[in-house]
Amino acid sequence: MSTVKEKPKPFVFPEYCKGCGRCIEACPKHCIEFGKEINPATGLIPIVMKLDLCTGCQLCIEACPEPYGLQVMPDEFKYELMDPKKMFGDRMTDAPEPKTIPDTYVPVPKIEPLVIKGNYAAAIGAMLAGCRHFFGYPITPSTEGAELMAKFLPQLDGVYMQAVSEVATVNLMYGCGGAGLPCMTFTSSPGFSLMLEGISYMIGSQVPGVFVNVMRGGPGLGNIAPEQADIKLVCRGLGHGNTHAIVLAPSTCQEMLDLAMLAFELSFKYRNPVILLPDGYLGQMTGKVVFPDKMIKPGIPDWAVYGDEMHRRNLICSIELSEQDLERHNIFLNEKYQKMIDNEQRVEMFLCDDADVILIGCNTPARMAKGAVQMLRQQGLKVGLFRPITLWPFPIKALLPIVKKAKHIVMVEASNKQLEDEVRLALSQADVRDYPMIERVNRYGGMLPQQSEIVQKVLSLKEVRS
Repeated sequence: MSTVKEKPKPFVFPEYCKGCGRCIEACPKHCIEFGKEINPATGLIPIVMKLDLCTGCQLCIEACPEPYGLQVMPDEFKYELMDPKKMFGDRMTDAPEPKTIPDTYVPVPKIEPLVIKGNYAAAIGAMLAGCRHFFGYPITPSTEGAELMAKFLPQLDGVYMQAVSEVATVNLMYGCGGAGLPCMTFTSSPGFSLMLEGISYMIGSQVPGVFVNVMRGGPGLGNIAPEQADIKLVCRGLGHGNTHAIVLAPSTCQEMLDLAMLAFELSFKYRNPVILLPDGYLGQMTGKVVFPDKMIKPGIPDWAVYGDEMHRRNLICSIELSEQDLERHNIFLNEKYQKMIDNEQRVEMFLCDDADVILIGCNTPARMAKGAVQMLRQQGLKVGLFRPITLWPFPIKALLPIVKKAKHIVMVEASNKQLEDEVRLALSQADVRDYPMIERVNRYGGMLPQQSEIVQKVLSLKEVRS
């Protein structure tokens, strides 16, 4: 009894297919469709074949203008694009699955409050949070933080390393954070700009690390006086690609310590860098600081590339050669960013419940604004202060209820509307179009808004006394 051998079916080489569609028109069984995914090797979109109904007529091969685009599939031939991560098989290790070694807490002896510089307070907060690794390059007005770390870390079995540049600094942090160890740097505006590429790598690789950027005047080298002109950089410009990080804006020396400790907690919670963003005045000023009652002895997370046997299976990497894989990674990052937006909005509100005029400011200018609120309240005016502690994510949930009742919004900034841009964007993303006209008190180049200027601006508003 004779048998009829099935005709060989066609096979497409994606690297040679330009997606012209001629084979689609030639196929009588409609087995070929236009593709939807870009081929990484060519940047073009090859066709997709569904051969269940294919009769092997080979009309598609005859229609293909490329000499190697469509060919007859040999027996037992299978084409597969290899995933580089799987190309060499399983990792050759019998190491167990890594497990998290949790943090532990150590009591802090009760001591009297200290009167110290803001930079010192942030450095102490970092050490209390378990940071034993510091990398940095000196730059005014942040250097005191690095100096204190250089003095105390060796006594705590820690490591202080003065890098050869800010670029080297961020790459050292990449390695240390990738090992699962809390690490930080102190820098200022021009130095922070040099770190952006490395920060993008850290975000892409999900590596934690804390960056204290003590803002100074710019652009360029500018001067060493306080400014707030890095807000757009930390909120919207953390290196190339789809990057975000939680940005904490302290306004007191106490918050320099408290928010430094919080920065490490959030950095490891989300496996992402965190930015502590004081202005130059706050880094240099002194204030009373109360210590917490416990400090952290950090453990080792299960994902760390620590160098021991238990963590040998782990890999830290920010490269995804396949467009599809990189899209999936960005979708994952977007979901993580949304968790930050949902859970990490922080704000201080002062006399905002019945306020007709809302002052919005952060860092040192918020202190002037708070004094202006107190002075204006004594004159019978309903004025309040909305002070965002997280600049990203902006605390829009708390702002919406008071904006609906307010008659005026006054921005108080040592920059050219950079915080105002965050307010406007947050309102727009919340689909709020109807809000009071925004007035402003802005200073530049190291000059800070003064309490008298803020009071004068509020008194100049129409109907403010009604």
